[in-house]
Amino acid sequence: MILLTQNSTPIIGDVAKILGYIMNAIFTFLNYLSIPKVGIAIVIFTIVIYMLLTPLTYKQQKFSKMSAIMNPELQAVQAKYKGKKDNESMQALNTQTKAIYAKYGVSPSGSCLQLVIQMPILFALYRIIYNMPAYVPLIKQAFIPYVDSLITTKGSAAYISSTDNFSVVSQFTKQIEASDAFTSAISTGTFDIQGKDAYTTVSNTFVDILNRAKGDELANLSATFPDLSSQFTDMTEALHRYNSIFGLDMAHSPSEMISGFWTSQNFGMILVALMIPILAALTQWISIKMNPQQANQKVGTEQNSMASSMKTMNYIMPIMSLVFCFTLPSGLGFYWIMGAVVRTIQQIIINKHIDKSDLSELMKKNKEKNDKKIEKKNERLVKAGISPSSLSSSAKLSTRNITSNSTSEKVGTSNQTAATTTTTTGKGSLAQRAGLVKDYNQKNTKN
Repeated sequence: MILLTQNSTPIIGDVAKILGYIMNAIFTFLNYLSIPKVGIAIVIFTIVIYMLLTPLTYKQQKFSKMSAIMNPELQAVQAKYKGKKDNESMQALNTQTKAIYAKYGVSPSGSCLQLVIQMPILFALYRIIYNMPAYVPLIKQAFIPYVDSLITTKGSAAYISSTDNFSVVSQFTKQIEASDAFTSAISTGTFDIQGKDAYTTVSNTFVDILNRAKGDELANLSATFPDLSSQFTDMTEALHRYNSIFGLDMAHSPSEMISGFWTSQNFGMILVALMIPILAALTQWISIKMNPQQANQKVGTEQNSMASSMKTMNYIMPIMSLVFCFTLPSGLGFYWIMGAVVRTIQQIIINKHIDKSDLSELMKKNKEKNDKKIEKKNERLVKAGISPSSLSSSAKLSTRNITSNSTSEKVGTSNQTAATTTTTTGKGSLAQRAGLVKDYNQKNTKN
């Protein structure tokens, strides 16, 4: 649940607070320049964050690029040991695979670490853009005069907490129920708030709901409490000044705005509103196409299945962008578009840099780097009193001994079984005598 009191999810909440300082600094600077626009702040914010993530993006892109180049070699090694499950073959497959990764200077874990680091940052970005008043005091301040007057007005608690009046109330049900002052005011009609913290909680709840309210819901609120019309007008004008860009309101979704434009028959603005989800899908598709494409998979149905799944996802992601950005606030759609644009530019620059690199020289450097790692590892083993060569020989010997012992056990068991058979069924044995008695009895019975 997204609250005005900022997100408190472990890690994500902490990252959001740090990124919130950056967003607030950008918006404050724009306000100083007399252009306090949420849309412009999102553009600058997106560029800044993605620039900070460039080192991680480069490593991730390098892995994708190198994977496309080294994939045929990996396929050849996999084909060589296909179907072989013995220890020596598995060890050889593992060694040769590691050598290929070292040769191209990438880790077998790929870009997992980069993704793990980036995920909290990306989730935090959505939290900030989705709930700007929680992180930008100037935007929150636009609500406060009206909210302060509304709280002291009889019946406001019951009205603003009703799902009949605001569709987003269901998102804040727990927040409302957790406030004794709020629940009491719903039944009595008037707030009796004791303490600054209690008042802040109630005030934040009002701002949360108003921040996500639709245009017609706000209009109905103003009509219900006409004595506060002047404060309401000041609030809506300030928010329009902050959120409006190209005639669009960043706080409302394209679907909401299209509904309003349709009523006023403003068909030109309908096209402008539609451009947000369309551009989100288009830029997402271009960004995906810019990723290095893996070579055709020729080994194993599992790899073919993975390649097919990735290809399917490449088509699904732009469609998901289209749907999400049609229903989510336009500010998120704006961020989605800018993020895809910045990623595409980064990919073009990184791809050109990698393409211009001398591959043989790069492999030489990677080999030297890998040799140094092995040398350091061997030095640590020597310091610990272990010979690297003897360790390797011991591992191979242990494997052979396990196989040899297993074979010996089978042979021993076979010989033991044979000996037992000879003892129990040989000449003069109890079984042999029992057989003679049986034959004798059968002959006498016939006679």
